[in-house]
Amino acid sequence: MSPTQIAAEAAKAPPASQTGGFDGARAYEQVAKLVSFGPHPPGSEAIRQVQDYIQSQLAGFGCTVDEDAFNAQTPIGNVAMKNIVAKIPGTGRGIILLLTHYDTLRLANFVGAEDSGSSSGLMLEMARDLCGKKSEENSVWIAFLDGEEAQLVQNGVAQWSDEDSVYGSRELAARMALSGDLRRVRAVILADMVGQYNLQIERESNSTPPLTDFVWKIADQLGYGNIFIPPETAIEDDHLPFLKRGVPAVDIIDLEGYQYWHTPQDTLDKVSAKSLAIVGDVILTSVEDLQKPGAPNFAPDKR
Repeated sequence: MSPTQIAAEAAKAPPASQTGGFDGARAYEQVAKLVSFGPHPPGSEAIRQVQDYIQSQLAGFGCTVDEDAFNAQTPIGNVAMKNIVAKIPGTGRGIILLLTHYDTLRLANFVGAEDSGSSSGLMLEMARDLCGKKSEENSVWIAFLDGEEAQLVQNGVAQWSDEDSVYGSRELAARMALSGDLRRVRAVILADMVGQYNLQIERESNSTPPLTDFVWKIADQLGYGNIFIPPETAIEDDHLPFLKRGVPAVDIIDLEGYQYWHTPQDTLDKVSAKSLAIVGDVILTSVEDLQKPGAPNFAPDKR
């Protein structure tokens, strides 16, 4: 897309004053920038450029940024990966953890505008908004994860398995468990594939039901009940390593309705600035409501 086309699409986002302060136009411009790096699977030169860009953006927003470079043993060999975590400190001990993955599938000409550009552009804009404010009771961490996609791709099809997927979220969950930070997490909110036109986000059935209810109720109150819809679908995604460790998590994703998933046609013209604005509004409002006195505790058990 040309700069003129990008500007025209960004202008279709409702103003931030109508979406709780979340700027869908800026989020769309971030998606466009991420797509401009081209295919960026883990360990590639392009993903190193993406990592530098994400880090520079977060630093420019005033975020405290932690980097976790690690090597993953994969079916195609040892692959260098990196998680990038923006941290907005709070006055209490709790953590609200927001997740996205920024790697693209190891497929020729796959730029991943929807998967993973949409959620990563959204979370960059989320960081710009939140890092400029003083957090309340809970700290907010925004993790940009590497290695969500399966590294083994045969005949254009990702060979997804428990062992060959979600490398970054497995790494983050393990490190947080070792540091003790995992016990502090009140909620994990994962965004993945959230920018397409005609967005229809079904409830993800592996997710923590009360947390899903909480987010879907907020969406309905904001007037998005036709987008965050009741049907359920099961998705294996970056929330699973946290769920397996007893951490409440919800996955916000529209996989079922996206016909360009894992194809070279997953390009910027498939992404809607309005959809980004809507999902950003829901997530930002969810974070704000989780900061309020009397907010529900989704993890009463001791981990």
